[in-house]
Amino acid sequence: MADDLPVKNDLSTAVDSSAASGENPSDGTLINVSGHKQELQRNFGLISLCGLGITSGNTWIALGGSVTVAIYNGGLPGIMYEFIAASFFYWLIAASIAELASAIPSSGGVYHWATVTAGRYGRSCGWFAGWWNCLAWLFGLASTAQIVAAQAVSMYAVQHPGFVTQRWHVFITYLFVVWITGLIVLYLNRALPKIETLGGFTVVSGVLISIIVCAVMPKSNGAPYASTYSIWSDWQNQTGYSSSGFVFMLGMLNGAFSVGTPDVVTHLAEEVPHPSKNIPKAILCQFVFGFTSGFFYLISILYGINDLDGVLNSSFLFPLAEIYRQTTGSAPGAVGMLFLAFLPTFMSVIGCYVTASRVFWTLARDNATPFSHFFSHVDNGQHNPFRAIVFCGVFSTVMGCIYVGSSTAFSAFVGSYVVLSTLSYVAAILPHLLSRRRNITPGWFWMKGVIGFIVNGISCAYIILFIVIFCFPFAMPVDAATMNYASLITGGFSLFVLAFWFVRQKDYVGPKQVVLDIAVLAKDAF
Repeated sequence: MADDLPVKNDLSTAVDSSAASGENPSDGTLINVSGHKQELQRNFGLISLCGLGITSGNTWIALGGSVTVAIYNGGLPGIMYEFIAASFFYWLIAASIAELASAIPSSGGVYHWATVTAGRYGRSCGWFAGWWNCLAWLFGLASTAQIVAAQAVSMYAVQHPGFVTQRWHVFITYLFVVWITGLIVLYLNRALPKIETLGGFTVVSGVLISIIVCAVMPKSNGAPYASTYSIWSDWQNQTGYSSSGFVFMLGMLNGAFSVGTPDVVTHLAEEVPHPSKNIPKAILCQFVFGFTSGFFYLISILYGINDLDGVLNSSFLFPLAEIYRQTTGSAPGAVGMLFLAFLPTFMSVIGCYVTASRVFWTLARDNATPFSHFFSHVDNGQHNPFRAIVFCGVFSTVMGCIYVGSSTAFSAFVGSYVVLSTLSYVAAILPHLLSRRRNITPGWFWMKGVIGFIVNGISCAYIILFIVIFCFPFAMPVDAATMNYASLITGGFSLFVLAFWFVRQKDYVGPKQVVLDIAVLAKDAF
């Protein structure tokens, strides 16, 4: 961009006190740590940032929504232990991301960090990291909107036993969700921090009420609880694979999908004051709450199931509908419980919109997208990347049309979220590790000494191994409808990204690391 100040690709230096005075003696331009002019307003605070993190993460609802899929990988014990195992490794990934975000608090996130940590290979490494991350969040947005639509249709179906759900029912609801939340993000930018704070409240209150109801209602209704043995010990391999160890690792995909958003708050680095401190704190809040709420929520709903076959064979699109019907003993009770899940999930669509649009916008401002000049524009009236937000809405609408044509095709696209997102993470963390963690200057949060190497190393090993495992078919034997297309989708889009690299590489520079001792940072930029 023409109004960017001098930057460099190698190591940054400490922030010079005179450089952070808020004025540029030459032209008055204020920049952020990305080296770009500070265009977005820093409306978010720590509380609203935490709200966005736990709302977009939405761990307990993601777990409940995947019960009927996860149960084949070990039965009820598989759901519990695979969630715990996946959470452990994602805690390490989150710590690795938190220290990078603290050192380089840029809205580009992994895109920016990969460019810096990879040194002379940074341009190409950052290019792929940025596009993988952007595609992951675009698919994540579509997936979350579809979950909200499925929840809404399921609430209606619970109250109308003769109702037969059709894909077009979900599609129409999906369009309402996509564009209502899109309009909120487009025109209520100043209110987004309050909205995300409210979203955090709905997540916290929703899970607390759900846990209490699921724990108390079966006894009140005289319904039996599931046995302790069935939840903690009764391992059941229903996948067709002979190795229980492999089935366990394959089942960790469900846990990864529920906790696999450690970078969500990092893309608000240019919209929160003191991001070097606040982003790591928000990541910690997200993961502490996500694991704690998810663990106790799983216990409560699994003990509340009194007819497992009824859950597996339910006609409802959203699995929690049948679980709640069994737990509460009534259709109205189930609808009330589903509404407690509906509100936070609706709010999470807003968070996914914000994240996806910021990732796409940061790529556009570095000339890494088609029509970059158009999409890099920040609207002066709304103070947001308006056109990038509209693009996300249009993309989600196209994904909805794919759903109407084939739910298998839609699932293939959105199911690649975990693979694409973890690829983007390893593209930043692995070069950081291979460069002996020397290519960036530590920020407020930094894992000192051997701890950083161990955490980064285990994170990379987990990602590399499980990217392969998560591409295996979910069950055997396999056919066109049950095939896991994550490798096809990831490989196909990666080829597109590679082809576009050859088209755009001459004009693409990539994000830079500001020479902070000569730059003038906008207020609260670090």
